[in-house]
Amino acid sequence: MTNPMREATLQTSDHYAKAKAYEDAILSGKIPACIYVKQAIRRQRDDLKRWSKPDSPFYFDKAEGNRVCKFIELLPHTKGALRGQKIKLEPWQCWILTTIFGWRRRSDNRRRFGRVYIEVPRGNGKSSLSSGVALYCLLADREPGAEVYSFATTRDQAGIVFGDAKQMAMMCLPLQKKFGLQVLAKALYVPGTNSTFQAKSAEGSTLDGLNTHFACIDELHAHKTRAVYDVVETSIGKRLNPILWVITTAGFDTAGICYEVRTMVREVLAKTVEDETQFGIIYTIDEGDDWKTEAALIKANPNWGVSVMPKMVLPLQLKAITLASAANNFKTKHLDVWCQAGAAWMDMTAWHKGERTVDLDDFEGRPCVIGLDLGAKNDLTAKVYVFKTEGDDGRPRYQVFSRLYLPQTAIDKGTVSQYSGWADTGVIQVTGGAMTDLTRIEEELREDLSRFDVQAIAYDPWQATQLANDLSEDGAPMVEYRNTVQNVSEPMKWLEALVQDGRIDHDGNPAMTWMMGNVVAKVDAKDNIFPRKERYESKIDGPVALIYALAMYLSDREDSGGDFDEFLDDIIVI
Repeated sequence: MTNPMREATLQTSDHYAKAKAYEDAILSGKIPACIYVKQAIRRQRDDLKRWSKPDSPFYFDKAEGNRVCKFIELLPHTKGALRGQKIKLEPWQCWILTTIFGWRRRSDNRRRFGRVYIEVPRGNGKSSLSSGVALYCLLADREPGAEVYSFATTRDQAGIVFGDAKQMAMMCLPLQKKFGLQVLAKALYVPGTNSTFQAKSAEGSTLDGLNTHFACIDELHAHKTRAVYDVVETSIGKRLNPILWVITTAGFDTAGICYEVRTMVREVLAKTVEDETQFGIIYTIDEGDDWKTEAALIKANPNWGVSVMPKMVLPLQLKAITLASAANNFKTKHLDVWCQAGAAWMDMTAWHKGERTVDLDDFEGRPCVIGLDLGAKNDLTAKVYVFKTEGDDGRPRYQVFSRLYLPQTAIDKGTVSQYSGWADTGVIQVTGGAMTDLTRIEEELREDLSRFDVQAIAYDPWQATQLANDLSEDGAPMVEYRNTVQNVSEPMKWLEALVQDGRIDHDGNPAMTWMMGNVVAKVDAKDNIFPRKERYESKIDGPVALIYALAMYLSDREDSGGDFDEFLDDIIVI
């Protein structure tokens, strides 16, 4: 299947006309698109209407939008069968470029958009597009002393955008002659304007002092911390006409800086947040789309049949359908679906459906169990309440509430970029300075014992022996539940089944949801499963605490009807 409307929109040399035709094709349904693409296009249409008056803060200049497109189409392809031929921008690329560069501030004629976020699956030519824009901002953006950079997690990754731009410059002698461009080993340099383009890869603390005109952060999803993004975002504030250009595929870390920026863009596109300086567009599939179809690939990949070749991608899709272990990686890279863990255990769509707005205060005095996973002294601690209720069908349901604790030092280190925001909004509780405040956790557990009819507090003795002894001496029902395959496998399987069956209701804590998506199931030779995480930053303490708590109700799964106290006889009770 080919990309509809492509040939028709490529017939004109007016790039804004191509962009306008692309808009029409998206909104009419001739080109399939997800909700975020439609929202981005509707935003552009709405802005053209509301800012058409002479006293509006912004105005749209078609000539400026066309100018950047014309420049890029003078550059050559550097790879593949088209190497040496001039670039021909696709309609979706024309729309992005004319929208970003066409909008100006009426007060000083500078650009409206200072931050750009483009999310698109692998193979859609994002690096080449970024290289062309970087060269434009270096050479033709009327900016003396322009500092242009490409950033990434590694020097090799950062060098992709810079390397493509360098190759374009080397293959285009008229470009060098016209602008006096010098192609050096590790930089592009324009003596006449004292402008440079370099690749950068470093921790944010080593990048202070930048005076950035254009910064491309390629594959932001791969950044483990927010350090580089924050330093670069600060550095563009010194310029009058800068751009922070983020272009990325989806990833697995929904607590990282990329997902944070993506969330902001989604809010802007949905018009629940107003930020006139942020441009964003996300190419993906919609919730409910069947990812196993070619139609899904066409919707997510704007360059389908151009640089994204069906004969290469369709076999990968078939492999992902056949092998569950390959599914998440395929969906992330080729459909731009955020799947968190590379081989995630939990069905996150089903988990999200269990979100409720019930308040923990509504359950005072009612029976519950508590799962407790004490992290290391400077790490996350999770306390999870589970209340058993009865559904309309007479079957048991389980109401889940999460309370999470983290030392201030762990937040300051920034290993998980959203820790600080979660702390500010109360999603996680900040305890002490360098270490978890166990005294506070113990005091809150004592308060829980007075507020609720706590049947059991299930905990792993690692890190928790003294706390458990102190509480048990005062009559708390402490249940030692060791984190072993034999103990964890059955309640973990049951949790998965309950979520799939829609019988888990939870408070929607975003940190707990992030951790749930981080869980990877390790399977042994006897089909036992055990929760694992793919890397240190991918915390799973909350789900582990939930598994401990749910284990206290495991007799429900077995339909034994046995007494709760008898069930606890099989577990070590302090």
